Amino acid sequence: MSGSRRGALYVFEGPDGVGKSELAKRLAQALRASLVDCELLAFPGRDTGTLGSLVYGLHHDPDRIGVQTISATALQAMHIAAHIDAIETRILPALRVGKTIILDRYWWSTKVYGLVGGANAEVINYLIRAELLSWGPIKPSALFLIRRSQPLRDEPMREWKHWSKAYKALAATERDSYPVQTIDNNGAIEEALQAIVRMTDTSHSDKLRPRLLQSSLPVIVGRQIPIVFVPLSPATPTVAYDTYWRFAVERQEIFFKRAEGSPPPWTEDPILAAHKFTNAYRASDRVSQFLIRRVIYEGDQSPQETFFRTILFKLFNKIETWELLVSKLGSIAYREYAFERYDKILTDAMNRGNRIYSAAYIMPSGSTVFRTNRKHRAHLHLLGRMMKDELPSRIAESRSMQHSFKLLLSYPMIGDFLAYQFATDLNYSTLTNFSEMEFVMPGPGALNGIRKCFSSLGGLNESDIIKAVADRQQEEFARLGIRFRNLWGRHLQLIDCQNLFCEVDKYSRVKHPELAGITQRTRIKQKFRMTPSYIRYWYPPKWGLNDAVARDPSIVTPQTSGG
Repeated sequence: MSGSRRGALYVFEGPDGVGKSELAKRLAQALRASLVDCELLAFPGRDTGTLGSLVYGLHHDPDRIGVQTISATALQAMHIAAHIDAIETRILPALRVGKTIILDRYWWSTKVYGLVGGANAEVINYLIRAELLSWGPIKPSALFLIRRSQPLRDEPMREWKHWSKAYKALAATERDSYPVQTIDNNGAIEEALQAIVRMTDTSHSDKLRPRLLQSSLPVIVGRQIPIVFVPLSPATPTVAYDTYWRFAVERQEIFFKRAEGSPPPWTEDPILAAHKFTNAYRASDRVSQFLIRRVIYEGDQSPQETFFRTILFKLFNKIETWELLVSKLGSIAYREYAFERYDKILTDAMNRGNRIYSAAYIMPSGSTVFRTNRKHRAHLHLLGRMMKDELPSRIAESRSMQHSFKLLLSYPMIGDFLAYQFATDLNYSTLTNFSEMEFVMPGPGALNGIRKCFSSLGGLNESDIIKAVADRQQEEFARLGIRFRNLWGRHLQLIDCQNLFCEVDKYSRVKHPELAGITQRTRIKQKFRMTPSYIRYWYPPKWGLNDAVARDPSIVTPQTSGG
């Protein structure tokens, strides 16, 4: 980095025993191997001759220096003093000359450990304000909150659970003020590291070379590349590439205007006003919202029942079909499942002329696989086979999102696109807990949109392009001078960028008719029709967004929502 550019600050936080310090060390190693000038520091610090080392010793071995007792509040006051000393003597000078700082702990630790330990809350808040004055305008480029379901080492479980709960609450409170990235470290540490590497400052993308990082990150087989930091330069953008980012901004603005109860029209863009497009965030779409709130998180949360409800809904992907089944059966549960009952309800509905499938996906009929002339029967048989094979338990035990994808892909009638969509839907639940930034599989619409946005992929494949675009999102919005209102602190994920390529494919049929793409379609079929419905936006609880949504004074319910 040049001296004219302030260095990046990456903060690692979380309770003891989650692997936070090891991940901070691994990131520092990866950056140094890629010629990034960085320094790993910790609060309060252990370096000999520093105030931090004295405070660390006082905290962990007070008898050694003759201290018999110390109050919880006084202990945290000394931590803050060590923080301020490190900030003023080491961190700020390093940042000013362009050095990247990786910091193990932040003022969050003072808040969590102080309050859980019985410190005076009012005094703690004043101490933190003093530290923030030393930081001045400096905030982390990313704050990685590391979490686990169980500690990696022997920790006092009662306190550990209190620490974990306090960190979760603090993250929800501070998510609007800090770039919080929650990282689950329940699997191999390399998987957590890979998620972290994706989220570091895009200015490092040119320096993070796959050959230097392959020793610390797992190589993903198949079409996926091992590292997300892919320079875009080999690919050649078209005019539609800038349209991609402007579309994302405007579509998200429409989302917020509708969520805030603003009357139509919500946009001056004639194409967006006239035609139906999905939201910038997949999880914000009406069907996804119904799935998350009414299907996944209502009912038995066991892997078997959660999987059954989720896949049953997604096979038809139609709210009305789910509501029909619920009205006839009372509840949806695998323990009460009978093929004949479900078949009769769906057959009767079709005989009345009702559509039971959404038009969002083209579902294969499966007639030759399951020897039936009714598509819904083949899908019920498919679901029955999955349950008999104990697929829910195997999905729950899967090591990565790609592994979950491959398990689903092994079944008849499920291709790459459906397997990825189903893996994403299951990941909304508690069945799995993968980062949406670790794996992507582009569908037909996205493939077409990518070909419109790039005249040449420069040797990259479409998955590479989606990953590169996701990494560069903040850089691209800044380049174009446009403001993207993200989802209460959550940046666009790979699934969202994949969907946006699909939507820009449609949008470009009118905006850029000269770009033929693969399918050479020239019109957008679906017109926008306002659908009266009440949406109270609610996301997977593990994302930590729902408190922020509930606190947002601009969001109103009920509201009128389009399809």
